[in-house]
Amino acid sequence: MIRGYLREDGRKGIRNAVAVVYLVECAHHVARQIVEQSEGEVQCIGFPGCFPNRYAQNMMEKLCTHPNVGAVLVVSLGCESFDRQRLHAVVESSGRPVSTMVIQQVGGTLDTIAQGRQWVQEAQIQLRDTPRVDMAVSDLVIGTVCGGSDGTSGITGNPAVGLAFDALVDQGARCIFEETGELIGCESHLASRAVNPILAKALDESVKKAARYYATLGYGSFAPGNADGGLTTIEEKSLGAYAKSGSRPITGLLKPGDFPVESGLYLLDVVPDGEVRFGFPNISDNAEIVEMIACGAHMTLFVTGRGSVVGSAISPVIKIAANPQMYERLSGDMDINAGSILSGQTTLVEVGQQIVETIIAVAEGAETKSEALGHREFILTYKYFESNESQGTNC
Repeated sequence: MIRGYLREDGRKGIRNAVAVVYLVECAHHVARQIVEQSEGEVQCIGFPGCFPNRYAQNMMEKLCTHPNVGAVLVVSLGCESFDRQRLHAVVESSGRPVSTMVIQQVGGTLDTIAQGRQWVQEAQIQLRDTPRVDMAVSDLVIGTVCGGSDGTSGITGNPAVGLAFDALVDQGARCIFEETGELIGCESHLASRAVNPILAKALDESVKKAARYYATLGYGSFAPGNADGGLTTIEEKSLGAYAKSGSRPITGLLKPGDFPVESGLYLLDVVPDGEVRFGFPNISDNAEIVEMIACGAHMTLFVTGRGSVVGSAISPVIKIAANPQMYERLSGDMDINAGSILSGQTTLVEVGQQIVETIIAVAEGAETKSEALGHREFILTYKYFESNESQGTNC
């Protein structure tokens, strides 16, 4: 049985981490040292930029109040433009223990690290009293990404995730797939599954926005590694990525930081709004994982054909190998071998069920391979969205 950590807003977490949050790159080292010199589930996240950005502010507020986070230590240099008072107030109002330390006021590196470590220890004692409650599949938010894709991703790992998503949605879970830049050519398929005409139009427009964005940049979401792995076009890659969504109706379109308000299947639009201004929409797979987490994802399913070893801070990552050769080389990093479908040892249905069973086990407390190896990758950069509220969820 899943036993979750109950938060004051009624949501339930599957982890109870202390987040140490730096608000500018100048405070990153101090925050990292606090984490590395602390014991237990303490994780480092942050925003490196010195100039303000509404997207980053919204993301940090959502991440710091994620149900997997039990307490927050904010580490500020002191002269950056990030609104630390607002972030502190948002976390405090959520009922979580929170403290803000300003390096320039505390007295420098060593004093801030020492005081930060002390605060983390005290917060961990408080977190022992976090109420534990029963969780059902319907309480879960599950995200999925694919990275290091090859010619096998779209015929093993991705469709197996799609079958798992079908089963999870049928049990009342909220499932989120991405990304609009890797769904070019699939617009009509997406629109045909929308729960209403307004959403159908929004889904179509979100993919067309991505296509315009990439056309302006002069390159798309198709890397040399994809071609080396046997993919030939962005459309072929898109069909493989689309397979992750399964077959259920699409309930809503999210932007980073939106929470899916009801059970169902959601598409996450990760491509910035407006004119091209920041370059590549997501500079790594971890950027997309972070945006999934900001939407409330308790964990993320990561399908990879070429191989990837990353995990994530805050929410566990379940790694799914798309072919047997890569699984053999990187089995220490992979949780599920979907390549067994190619070798005839299992079927898509069986691997889909294995994914669901692994999700339940991780929600019950089992460590993923990336967690056990200490992977806690995190990246957050500048972006612009016209709205980061729940505008897209019910359209």
